[in-house]
Amino acid sequence: MFARLDPVRRADAVRSLGSTEFDVLVVGGGVVGAGAALDAASRGLSVALVEAHDWAAGTSSRSSKLVHGGLRYLEQLEFKLVREALKERGLLLRRLAPHLVRPVPFLFPLEKQWERAYVGAGVMLYDLIGGAGAVPMHRHLSRSKMAAVGPSVDSSAFAGAIRYYDAQMDDARLVLTLVRTAAQHGATVLSRARVTSLLRSGGRVTGAQVSVDGSVVDVRARRVISATGVWTDSLNSMSPGASPFHVRMSKGVHVLVDRSKIQLDGGLITRTEKSVLFVIPWGRYWIIGTTDTPYSGDPDSVVATSEDVSYILDHVNAVLRSPLSVDDVLGTYAGLRPLLDGASGDTAKLSREHAVAEREPGFFVIAGGKYTTYRVMAADVVNSAVKGLGKVVAPSLTAKLPLCGAVGYHELWADRARVASESGLSTSTVERLLQRYGSAVSDVLALVAQDSSLSADVAGYLAAEIVYAVTHEGALDLEDVLARRTRIAIEHLDQGASVAGVVADLIAGPLGWSDAEREAAVRVYRDYATEMAAK
Repeated sequence: MFARLDPVRRADAVRSLGSTEFDVLVVGGGVVGAGAALDAASRGLSVALVEAHDWAAGTSSRSSKLVHGGLRYLEQLEFKLVREALKERGLLLRRLAPHLVRPVPFLFPLEKQWERAYVGAGVMLYDLIGGAGAVPMHRHLSRSKMAAVGPSVDSSAFAGAIRYYDAQMDDARLVLTLVRTAAQHGATVLSRARVTSLLRSGGRVTGAQVSVDGSVVDVRARRVISATGVWTDSLNSMSPGASPFHVRMSKGVHVLVDRSKIQLDGGLITRTEKSVLFVIPWGRYWIIGTTDTPYSGDPDSVVATSEDVSYILDHVNAVLRSPLSVDDVLGTYAGLRPLLDGASGDTAKLSREHAVAEREPGFFVIAGGKYTTYRVMAADVVNSAVKGLGKVVAPSLTAKLPLCGAVGYHELWADRARVASESGLSTSTVERLLQRYGSAVSDVLALVAQDSSLSADVAGYLAAEIVYAVTHEGALDLEDVLARRTRIAIEHLDQGASVAGVVADLIAGPLGWSDAEREAAVRVYRDYATEMAAK
């Protein structure tokens, strides 16, 4: 029913990569690249999507996990950006991915009484732009009501609060679902496939050389789209002449603490001297972040430093009754925002708008933007690329195209008690699964039905989910499973090293590993986890 990204399909994809002339080759398997592949494939174009690492391995798995308009952008008068993002939030919540995106309330503490009118007007505008019904409207809270909603918040330091709604998701799962939906519509999708150079003929780009599984393949395509985020300038360097724009990197760090450490119904947002700080509910954890600082190092090596963690703790402790310590931090992660270069020296002030350019004939580049507006960005770059293609191409369909797992999700959610009873799992477990897989949960439950041992717990996930990551979701190694198919790597300070052996036992069979390969995979992952912890 749903596209299976398994080793067999991968082998087929590698074979077709060098034997097909595609209408569009998309480079970059983050949210924009995956969105562009789906946009093009759903229009009836032949599409290849290649990613140098794993799906969402870069920025797209290291965000604040929010689908939002950006309340602070209203203060910067970015009305168009906010309107666009809130429209996309509504589409994701209602139609495209209701199983992955859900509303979450946020408490906005007011330091002074006079702020109530100012902030209240902004939040009212935010709600009106977002449209009725997508999420509940905001409410004003007195100091006592604020204390009831957030007992851990030091309400005595504030004049009350405003409670408004945005939405959240698992960013890596959303990207993976986009990739699977693109594959469902015929796209050839390959991770661990790195572009090494561009192909040219007759004065235009006609494809790319791609290194995949130890071979270099010439991939022919009538259009090549670069959606490589913070690696944009690297791919641009393969093209002669002046670049139409450059990307600057802004580092964002988040920490995870146990849910019991903060008593709060929903999330919290507070201002910092540069930006805002979020406290976001995330299953058994709180995600707290983020930073917004310039970064000029290797984008493959970004990590959360002790200074980053101290900055976050200092700012969140300013609003809590009982401060958090470094010992309360269970996990961390760091990512990079790709921002269009501008005159400002402060990355927090650079626009989150995106830009599309034809770098040279046949080669299109998209950069900038916000995670929430990925679909608009994808449609924009595909619209530019298909001009002059020589065939009639339908307009973008993705505003009406539910992602894998969306259709049937609401019905299964309403019937979740029966699903739990029939599967032998708890209702809470079925609820968690539905909010990760939607109606594709049937495939996960089928694995449990075939082998009851797969109902065992592995660091908060079913063993079946570990197996499913390889048999259906394209995971190729331990990092893919621990960092992105599950989020064990960010939910534990040891990056999941303690369960690497168990996970390797579960995936060795589907991946065809020998005992020696299994041992090597565990050793490599544990070395990686140790290296990350040391940084």
